[in-house]
Amino acid sequence: MHIRELFSLNGKVALVTGGSGNYGKCMVEGLAEAGATVITASRDIVVGTATAAVFKEKGLEVHALQVDQGNTASVMALKRKIQDTFGQLDIFVNNAVARPMRSYDAPLAHFSESMQVNATGMMDILREMADLMQQGNGGSIINIASMMGMFGPDLSNYEGTDMGTPPPDYFFHNAGLINLTRYMARVLAGKQIRVNCISPGGFFNHQPARFLENYCKKVPLGRMANTDDIKGLVVLLASTAGAYINGENILMDGGLNA
Repeated sequence: MHIRELFSLNGKVALVTGGSGNYGKCMVEGLAEAGATVITASRDIVVGTATAAVFKEKGLEVHALQVDQGNTASVMALKRKIQDTFGQLDIFVNNAVARPMRSYDAPLAHFSESMQVNATGMMDILREMADLMQQGNGGSIINIASMMGMFGPDLSNYEGTDMGTPPPDYFFHNAGLINLTRYMARVLAGKQIRVNCISPGGFFNHQPARFLENYCKKVPLGRMANTDDIKGLVVLLASTAGAYINGENILMDGGLNA
């Protein structure tokens, strides 16, 4: 097969949850540029619709739907809408998260709220989208975790800033998602569904200058991730080019943890 065909997503339907976020927009764009019809889904349909409109102006096939990942009825409604409108689902980028917990000493109620979306809700939407894929020709699930699901926090990055201690729920649910990826790759074996995970490092988002200095000097590439860094990796895992990659967690951190 020609290399352009291996990476082509023509005729595929992709869902990206949290598609209006920093990494979400990058992945929506990359999948659409590779030829997929892309659905961006989040709780705020107004923001999602605006995101889709920006990409439509560029000639990309992007649509917006609403979903509250912490609500089972909402997840089921999204599943039905995709089936009724698009007739199939081939790619699911599981990217949406809630971040109600802001620090180590935040109220436990915030941890519980986080788990409703980032653990229970995530399992819910993963099962339902996998079921939708099984009704067709299978597909690719790509979980977006974080290097913080693999390593403890490097608190020296925060020296000289007022950013505080990173919240524990983020480390907890990302670590779980990495191993859930391996679990689902096994459970869905024989159903033509591959399940992989990407664990990105830090993404540049105009953080305080001192944080950027502390962080970037530790990265062999000398910088944080930018808007293009994840696009190719997502397309690889979504396409035929990644057909023999399954059950993997790929650390994308510029060599920070090499």
